[in-house]
Amino acid sequence: MEAIGVRFEQTGHIYYYQAPEYPVHCQDLVVAERRGYEQLGYIVCQKAVDSESLAVITRLADAQDVAAYERNVEDAERAMGITKEKIHHHHLEMKLIDIEYSLDRSKMLFYFTADDRVDFRDLVRDLAAIFKTRIELRQVGVRDEAKLIGGIGPCGRPLCCNTFLGDFIPVSIKMAKNQNLSLSPTKISGLCGRLMCCLKYEDDVYRKAAEKLPDVGDRIVTPDGQGVVTGLNILAQLVQVRLDNREVLSTYDYTEIQQQKGEADE
Repeated sequence: MEAIGVRFEQTGHIYYYQAPEYPVHCQDLVVAERRGYEQLGYIVCQKAVDSESLAVITRLADAQDVAAYERNVEDAERAMGITKEKIHHHHLEMKLIDIEYSLDRSKMLFYFTADDRVDFRDLVRDLAAIFKTRIELRQVGVRDEAKLIGGIGPCGRPLCCNTFLGDFIPVSIKMAKNQNLSLSPTKISGLCGRLMCCLKYEDDVYRKAAEKLPDVGDRIVTPDGQGVVTGLNILAQLVQVRLDNREVLSTYDYTEIQQQKGEADE
Protein backbone atom coordinates (compact mmCIF):
# COMPACT_ATOMS: atom_id res chain seq x y z
CA MET A 1 0.00 0.00 0.00
CA GLU A 2 1.21 3.50 -0.82
CA ALA A 3 1.44 5.50 2.41
CA ILE A 4 1.97 9.15 3.24
CA GLY A 5 4.29 10.10 6.11
CA VAL A 6 3.12 13.07 8.17
CA ARG A 7 4.85 14.99 10.95
CA PHE A 8 2.99 17.18 13.43
CA GLU A 9 6.11 18.71 14.98
CA GLN A 10 9.34 19.75 13.31
CA THR A 11 11.25 16.78 14.73
CA GLY A 12 8.33 14.62 15.77
CA HIS A 13 7.52 11.00 15.02
CA ILE A 14 6.37 10.23 11.45
CA TYR A 15 2.80 8.91 11.31
CA TYR A 16 1.71 7.00 8.19
CA TYR A 17 -1.67 7.37 6.47
CA GLN A 18 -3.26 5.97 3.35
CA ALA A 19 -2.33 7.91 0.25
CA PRO A 20 -5.43 9.94 -0.72
CA GLU A 21 -6.98 9.81 -4.16
CA TYR A 22 -6.09 13.45 -4.78
CA PRO A 23 -2.43 14.42 -5.45
CA VAL A 24 -0.27 15.49 -2.52
CA HIS A 25 3.33 16.62 -2.34
CA CYS A 26 6.13 16.86 0.20
CA GLN A 27 5.64 19.77 2.64
CA ASP A 28 1.90 20.03 1.89
CA LEU A 29 -0.05 20.96 5.01
CA VAL A 30 -2.76 18.45 5.94
CA VAL A 31 -5.28 17.83 8.69
CA ALA A 32 -5.15 14.29 10.12
CA GLU A 33 -6.18 12.47 13.27
CA ARG A 34 -3.44 11.70 15.78
CA ARG A 35 -3.97 10.20 19.23
CA GLY A 36 -7.71 10.56 18.88
CA TYR A 37 -7.89 14.19 17.80
CA GLU A 38 -7.31 16.21 14.64
CA GLN A 39 -4.12 18.23 14.26
CA LEU A 40 -2.27 20.18 11.59
CA GLY A 41 0.76 18.43 10.10
CA TYR A 42 2.90 18.39 6.99
CA ILE A 43 3.84 15.66 4.53
CA VAL A 44 7.46 14.51 4.72
CA CYS A 45 7.56 11.36 2.56
CA GLN A 46 5.72 8.73 0.58
CA LYS A 47 6.55 5.03 0.81
CA ALA A 48 5.12 1.57 0.30
CA VAL A 49 4.15 -0.18 3.54
CA ASP A 50 2.94 -3.68 4.33
CA SER A 51 -0.34 -2.73 5.98
CA GLU A 52 -4.02 -2.57 5.14
CA SER A 53 -5.26 -0.72 8.22
CA LEU A 54 -3.81 2.77 7.87
CA ALA A 55 -5.94 5.76 8.81
CA VAL A 56 -6.80 8.32 6.16
CA ILE A 57 -5.80 11.95 5.95
CA THR A 58 -8.83 14.09 6.75
CA ARG A 59 -8.11 16.80 4.19
CA LEU A 60 -5.56 19.21 2.80
CA ALA A 61 -5.24 22.18 5.14
CA ASP A 62 -6.65 25.53 4.06
CA ALA A 63 -6.15 29.09 5.31
CA GLN A 64 -8.74 28.62 8.05
CA ASP A 65 -6.92 25.57 9.39
CA VAL A 66 -3.61 27.44 9.45
CA ALA A 67 -5.22 30.42 11.23
CA ALA A 68 -6.82 28.08 13.78
CA TYR A 69 -3.48 26.39 14.42
CA GLU A 70 -1.68 29.72 14.93
CA ARG A 71 -4.40 30.90 17.30
CA ASN A 72 -4.14 27.66 19.26
CA VAL A 73 -0.37 28.07 19.63
CA GLU A 74 -0.80 31.61 20.96
CA ASP A 75 -3.53 30.57 23.40
CA ALA A 76 -1.46 27.59 24.57
CA GLU A 77 1.43 29.93 25.41
CA ARG A 78 -0.89 32.10 27.51
CA ALA A 79 -2.30 29.01 29.20
CA MET A 80 1.17 28.05 30.46
CA GLY A 81 1.21 30.81 33.07
CA ILE A 82 -2.31 30.04 34.31
CA THR A 83 -1.57 26.32 34.58
CA LYS A 84 1.69 26.86 36.47
CA GLU A 85 -0.17 29.01 39.00
CA LYS A 86 -2.72 26.23 39.51
CA ILE A 87 0.02 23.62 39.93
CA HIS A 88 1.60 25.80 42.60
CA HIS A 89 -1.79 26.36 44.25
CA HIS A 90 -2.37 22.61 44.58
CA HIS A 91 1.24 22.02 45.78
CA LEU A 92 1.89 19.43 43.09
CA GLU A 93 5.41 18.10 42.54
CA MET A 94 5.32 18.30 38.75
CA LYS A 95 6.95 20.38 36.05
CA LEU A 96 4.81 21.66 33.18
CA ILE A 97 6.62 21.24 29.85
CA ASP A 98 4.17 22.08 27.08
CA ILE A 99 0.49 22.62 26.24
CA GLU A 100 -1.18 21.64 23.00
CA TYR A 101 -4.69 22.26 21.65
CA SER A 102 -6.41 19.95 19.21
CA LEU A 103 -7.15 21.79 15.99
CA ASP A 104 -10.87 22.13 16.78
CA ARG A 105 -10.10 23.01 20.44
CA SER A 106 -12.10 20.03 21.70
CA LYS A 107 -9.13 18.90 23.81
CA MET A 108 -6.09 20.37 25.56
CA LEU A 109 -3.05 18.22 26.29
CA PHE A 110 -0.69 19.17 29.10
CA TYR A 111 2.77 17.56 29.04
CA PHE A 112 4.66 17.36 32.34
CA THR A 113 7.49 15.59 34.12
CA ALA A 114 7.45 14.31 37.69
CA ASP A 115 9.65 12.11 39.84
CA ASP A 116 6.73 10.29 41.41
CA ARG A 117 3.09 9.59 40.72
CA VAL A 118 0.97 12.77 40.91
CA ASP A 119 -2.68 13.01 41.95
CA PHE A 120 -3.83 15.79 39.62
CA ARG A 121 -7.59 15.23 39.75
CA ASP A 122 -8.28 18.58 41.44
CA LEU A 123 -6.00 20.29 38.94
CA VAL A 124 -7.90 18.76 36.01
CA ARG A 125 -11.20 20.00 37.41
CA ASP A 126 -9.82 23.53 37.76
CA LEU A 127 -8.36 23.53 34.24
CA ALA A 128 -11.60 22.23 32.72
CA ALA A 129 -13.53 25.02 34.45
CA ILE A 130 -11.10 27.64 33.16
CA PHE A 131 -10.57 26.50 29.58
CA LYS A 132 -14.03 24.99 28.97
CA THR A 133 -12.74 21.95 27.09
CA ARG A 134 -11.62 18.38 27.64
CA ILE A 135 -8.37 18.17 29.61
CA GLU A 136 -5.70 15.47 29.32
CA LEU A 137 -2.45 15.43 31.32
CA ARG A 138 0.34 13.33 29.90
CA GLN A 139 3.55 12.53 31.79
CA VAL A 140 6.71 12.39 29.69
CA GLY A 141 10.32 11.42 30.37
CA VAL A 142 13.40 13.59 30.64
CA ARG A 143 14.42 12.84 27.05
CA ASP A 144 11.02 14.01 25.84
CA GLU A 145 11.45 17.16 27.92
CA ALA A 146 14.75 17.96 26.23
CA LYS A 147 13.19 17.31 22.82
CA LEU A 148 10.28 19.66 23.52
CA ILE A 149 12.27 22.48 25.13
CA GLY A 150 15.57 22.25 23.23
CA GLY A 151 18.94 23.65 24.27
CA ILE A 152 22.66 23.57 23.50
CA GLY A 153 24.53 20.30 23.85
CA PRO A 154 28.08 19.73 25.17
CA CYS A 155 29.30 20.02 21.57
CA GLY A 156 28.05 23.61 21.37
CA ARG A 157 25.33 22.83 18.84
CA PRO A 158 21.53 22.68 19.27
CA LEU A 159 20.28 19.35 20.62
CA CYS A 160 19.94 16.61 17.99
CA CYS A 161 16.56 15.53 19.38
CA ASN A 162 15.21 19.07 19.00
CA THR A 163 16.57 19.71 15.50
CA PHE A 164 16.50 16.58 13.32
CA LEU A 165 15.98 13.32 15.26
CA GLY A 166 12.41 12.17 14.72
CA ASP A 167 12.56 9.27 17.18
CA PHE A 168 14.91 8.48 20.02
CA ILE A 169 17.51 5.87 19.14
CA PRO A 170 18.63 3.20 21.63
CA VAL A 171 21.95 4.13 23.25
CA SER A 172 24.01 1.94 25.58
CA ILE A 173 27.12 2.35 27.71
CA LYS A 174 28.79 -0.27 25.50
CA MET A 175 28.86 2.27 22.67
CA ALA A 176 30.99 4.60 24.81
CA LYS A 177 33.30 1.69 25.66
CA ASN A 178 33.64 0.77 21.98
CA GLN A 179 34.85 4.30 21.26
CA ASN A 180 37.30 4.38 24.20
CA LEU A 181 35.45 7.33 25.71
CA SER A 182 35.54 8.32 29.34
CA LEU A 183 32.77 6.58 31.24
CA SER A 184 32.27 9.55 33.53
CA PRO A 185 28.54 10.47 33.44
CA THR A 186 29.40 14.14 33.00
CA LYS A 187 31.33 13.31 29.81
CA ILE A 188 28.83 11.07 28.03
CA SER A 189 25.46 12.42 29.23
CA GLY A 190 23.34 15.01 27.47
CA LEU A 191 21.24 17.81 28.96
CA CYS A 192 18.51 15.27 29.73
CA GLY A 193 20.91 13.34 31.99
CA ARG A 194 20.75 10.27 29.75
CA LEU A 195 23.46 8.92 27.44
CA MET A 196 24.04 11.25 24.50
CA CYS A 197 22.24 10.21 21.30
CA CYS A 198 25.39 10.97 19.27
CA LEU A 199 27.16 7.95 20.82
CA LYS A 200 25.19 5.91 18.30
CA TYR A 201 26.35 7.80 15.22
CA GLU A 202 29.86 6.32 14.93
CA ASP A 203 29.31 3.08 16.82
CA ASP A 204 29.07 0.92 13.68
CA VAL A 205 32.35 2.36 12.36
CA TYR A 206 34.17 1.68 15.64
CA ARG A 207 32.79 -1.85 15.98
CA LYS A 208 33.81 -2.75 12.43
CA ALA A 209 37.29 -1.26 12.87
CA ALA A 210 37.77 -3.04 16.21
CA GLU A 211 37.14 -6.44 14.63
CA LYS A 212 40.67 -6.34 13.17
CA LEU A 213 42.34 -5.54 16.48
CA PRO A 214 43.23 -7.61 19.55
CA ASP A 215 41.71 -6.80 22.92
CA VAL A 216 43.52 -4.96 25.70
CA GLY A 217 45.26 -7.60 27.80
CA ASP A 218 45.82 -10.04 24.91
CA ARG A 219 49.29 -11.46 24.38
CA ILE A 220 50.46 -10.96 20.80
CA VAL A 221 53.53 -11.41 18.61
CA THR A 222 55.12 -8.28 17.11
CA PRO A 223 58.20 -7.83 14.89
CA ASP A 224 60.12 -7.10 18.11
CA GLY A 225 58.88 -10.07 20.10
CA GLN A 226 55.95 -11.00 22.30
CA GLY A 227 54.08 -8.61 24.53
CA VAL A 228 50.79 -7.61 26.08
CA VAL A 229 48.35 -5.17 24.50
CA THR A 230 47.93 -2.13 26.77
CA GLY A 231 45.98 0.23 24.52
CA LEU A 232 44.27 0.69 21.16
CA ASN A 233 43.76 3.52 18.71
CA ILE A 234 40.81 2.03 16.89
CA LEU A 235 40.39 4.50 14.05
CA ALA A 236 44.13 4.71 13.34
CA GLN A 237 44.35 0.89 13.64
CA LEU A 238 47.30 1.13 16.03
CA VAL A 239 48.11 -1.24 18.90
CA GLN A 240 50.09 -0.20 21.97
CA VAL A 241 52.15 -3.06 23.41
CA ARG A 242 54.31 -3.66 26.45
CA LEU A 243 57.00 -6.02 25.17
CA ASP A 244 58.35 -8.71 27.46
CA ASN A 245 61.96 -7.59 26.97
CA ARG A 246 61.44 -3.80 27.17
CA GLU A 247 60.35 -1.28 29.80
CA VAL A 248 58.89 1.27 27.38
CA LEU A 249 55.64 0.89 25.45
CA SER A 250 55.77 0.33 21.70
CA THR A 251 53.13 1.05 19.07
CA TYR A 252 52.46 -1.07 15.97
CA ASP A 253 50.13 -1.00 13.02
CA TYR A 254 47.72 -3.92 13.21
CA THR A 255 49.17 -5.32 9.96
CA GLU A 256 52.53 -5.77 11.75
CA ILE A 257 51.04 -8.12 14.32
CA GLN A 258 51.60 -11.74 13.36
CA GLN A 259 49.26 -13.39 15.84
CA GLN A 260 46.31 -11.81 17.63
CA LYS A 261 43.69 -12.40 20.30
CA GLY A 262 45.49 -14.92 22.45
CA GLU A 263 47.04 -16.94 19.60
CA ALA A 264 50.58 -16.14 20.71
CA ASP A 265 52.61 -18.63 22.70
CA GLU A 266 52.22 -18.23 26.46
